[in-house]
Amino acid sequence: MCSRHRYWRQTVAEVAKEFPDVLLDNLYVDNCAMQLILRPKQFDVIVTNNLFGDILSDEGGVLAGSLGMLPSASVGGPAGFYEPVHGSAPDIAGTGKANPIGAIASAGMMLEYSFKLPELAARVHRAIAAVIEKGYRTADIVSPGKSLLTTTQMGETICKAIEAGD
Repeated sequence: MCSRHRYWRQTVAEVAKEFPDVLLDNLYVDNCAMQLILRPKQFDVIVTNNLFGDILSDEGGVLAGSLGMLPSASVGGPAGFYEPVHGSAPDIAGTGKANPIGAIASAGMMLEYSFKLPELAARVHRAIAAVIEKGYRTADIVSPGKSLLTTTQMGETICKAIEAGD
């Protein structure tokens, strides 16, 4: 085990002491990738370095149906950084095919973790779930019998659901 790896585990173990109600399980990335496929619901949070995070988040995107569905956060310093897992997708820029759910859910995480507004964060996440449950989809996750929306339409539909308290 290299010294950088030992330092990572030591740091995580020290921080974990502050949260005794949270189960900490150290996994090697290859096993974590396999566990994500076998039993994805066992994970609430995965803490890893950027390289492994990129790999595991792509795998998580497949499980969720699209990278466009996934929010992410980099927290722990003086300020949190919140963004969807996906990249910029220049191949679909301006086509209305991008999924805004990951970006909107990232804003929900920011409300909860940086701004300490859990009720408002929950409202955002409930609205996203309600819109999906009603059958609204963007191009990356549409299936027969569901309503195809553009990026803008999906964003507006989620905003209306937030306003309505869905």
